[in-house]
This record gives sequence, structure tokens and C-alpha cells, in this order.
Amino acid sequence: MTDQMKAAVVTGPGSTIVRDVERPEPGEGEVRIRLEGCGVCASNLGPWAGPDWISFPMPAGDLGHEGWGVVDAVGPGVANVAPGDRVAALSYRSYAEADVAKADSVLKLPPELDGQPFPGEPLGCAFNIFRRSDIRAGQWVAIIGIGFLGAVLTRLASEAGARVIAISRRPESLQLARDYGAEETIPMEDHGEIIERVRAITGDALCPRVIECVGKQWPLDLAAELVGFGGRLVIAGYHQDAPRQVDMQTWNWKGIDVINAHERDLQVQMRGMQEAADAVASGRLDPGPLYTHRYGLDQLAEALDATRDKPQGFVKALVQLA
Repeated sequence: MTDQMKAAVVTGPGSTIVRDVERPEPGEGEVRIRLEGCGVCASNLGPWAGPDWISFPMPAGDLGHEGWGVVDAVGPGVANVAPGDRVAALSYRSYAEADVAKADSVLKLPPELDGQPFPGEPLGCAFNIFRRSDIRAGQWVAIIGIGFLGAVLTRLASEAGARVIAISRRPESLQLARDYGAEETIPMEDHGEIIERVRAITGDALCPRVIECVGKQWPLDLAAELVGFGGRLVIAGYHQDAPRQVDMQTWNWKGIDVINAHERDLQVQMRGMQEAADAVASGRLDPGPLYTHRYGLDQLAEALDATRDKPQGFVKALVQLA
């Protein structure tokens, strides 16, 4: 192994190149991972568009935070993993051949997952959102936005005995929701018609649980309208492009709980990743059909564009490194 590696560098809005850079060395309590791949997250799209608060070029490998691979070096004080262990990690420069992570941010993967991609961060997010949603058998649960996250949540909610109403723009996304257990699907076209459909389905009671997975203003507004009295609105979408307005009168009148389900506590994040690994290893969840588009490191720009533009059949992109 040389002291150089290849890494993608975002050089400007909508522009990347691959450079040879120094391979990182793990320090105290850190591990280095020879990456097999990294998922592409919709949260990358804000920086990718080139807002004023981003400086270019970005650090090598930056934006990549859904990596998995094999540990090839450990720093002093690391006992939980060893070279040769296959892992998923919470690290942040994984659009590269290698990345360094804190040892307590690394999850050793079971042998049942050998040969399978495992973007642990988004899978862990889905399990943590599901836990925060407090979904119970028999409840109507509306899930707004059926991409990768919405599809996994549809599976988890339906498996728990809930009755899922999936709401999304693309017909293929609605079919995906049905494949993952949704009982009802509604095209995300007309605001008023969606509300009336949900009222008809639920006997005018609306939904005890609504999960918003889009990260835009209209889906957030719609989500508030679909929650029943005393219900729970779960914000799973990543709202990063602008401030949001909320209808506090509706929130107050209905007496709803509002949960921002993004976790930043490391122990909670790792718990979600562990639950996801256990579910996939046992066969309880099969995310394989959701990894629809795969790219090389030199195609990162194409992967980001596809994540933004959602070509036919798109659910989630992976950057493959091995």
C-alpha cells in the first residue's frame, strides 16, 4: 500500500475531480478504513449547489458520510475493531479510497453482510426515526416522500402492524411503497385532494402518526394537515435550503407532538446502525432493491446529479470503490 490514495474533490458548484492525495493515518482512538463504497445523501445537494457559505475546493473526500469497508490500520488505544474487520462508519470524507473514523463511530458488520453494500448512516437514521415515531399496531401512518428513507420506514411501520398511507410524486415511488408494505398510496399532486383522500381512508380521523421525509415547505405543511388530534408529526426530512414557516394555530388546535427525528448523539446513532445491521443480517429488511444506481469515484458528479434529478427508477446512488 502506498502513502497516496485517490479522492474526489468538489471544486465548485456542480464540479468534481479525482486527485491523488495523502492517505490519512489513524491517530489515538482512530481507525482507518479501506472503503468499499459510500452512499450518496440528499443532504449533499445543498453544498453541491454552491451556496455562499461553502468554500471551494472542498477537502478531499468531503461530503461522503455513508461509507463502509475494511479496517486496514488502527491507532493507539483501539480495542473494539482490528485490521481485517469489515465495518460501517460515521465518518465524513468517504468519497475517497480510505477514510479515518473514531473507533467509537465504527460498527463491526456481521458475516451475513459480507459482499453486500451497507451504508450504515442512512439505515441507522431510518431505525432511529422509526423509534422516535412510536408507531403502534393498527395505527394509520402517513409517510410523505417515498425515497430510500421513506421506503425503509414504510417497511418498518407495516411490519409493526401499522397501516401505511404512502404519499409521493412519482408513480414508481408509489409502487415501491406498495412493494414495501403500504396499504394505501396517494399521488402527491393536489394539496386539498390529498387531505380529502386521507380523511376518507381514516374515517375522518386523520393519522395518529405522520412522517415527513422530503425536507421542503409544502410537504411539511401537508404533514401538519394530515395529523389527527393528539397525534405526532415526525420531521425526518432534512430542511437545509431555507427557513420554514409553520402553522402554529393548527399545531395548537390539534394538540400534536412535533418530533425532529434527526439524531446527533453518537450512542443513539450507533444504536440505530446496530439495529439496521441486525435487521438486514436476519433478512427482516432487504434494502438491496433500493440501491438502484452505482457510480465510480470519477462519476461522483453524475451520482449527485442523479440524486437531485431522480432519473427513471432512481431510489439511491452508491459510489463504489471496490
